[in-house]
Amino acid sequence: MKRGERAFTLLELVVALAAVAIVAAFALPGWRNQIARGHRIDAVAALYRAAQYVEAQSPLPASLPMGMDQAPPAGAAVYRLKLFAADEMNGGYTIVASPAQSGPMHDDSCGAFVLDANGIRDNQMPGVDAATPAAAPNSRDCWRDR
Repeated sequence: MKRGERAFTLLELVVALAAVAIVAAFALPGWRNQIARGHRIDAVAALYRAAQYVEAQSPLPASLPMGMDQAPPAGAAVYRLKLFAADEMNGGYTIVASPAQSGPMHDDSCGAFVLDANGIRDNQMPGVDAATPAAAPNSRDCWRDR
């Protein structure tokens, strides 16, 4: 090697890799939270689209059409939407957006999103009794869009 040429030393390389690892350790959780927030917003938007579709139909449809039965509407489903019609308790229907079993939100703390004909929004955790106070997360946090 000539006198004017320099290369990275092993110590400099280790310090650079450690700095990248520290930045990644702080950035990755925030990035994952933003991705999850985007999926939740897709589910809420799909619920409102489905409710608008159901409200426009007379009589109530038995199920949601293709493309409206999942969120996002195209591509791999992250949430599956299901219409439960003729529920006298809430005036006509309930739509539930449940995380796809093999999707990225299958273990999300918000669980399934529920919207009924009266506009009441809620969340349900699969396999947990809804009467249990700790059964569902704070719906306000799950449904927020900011």
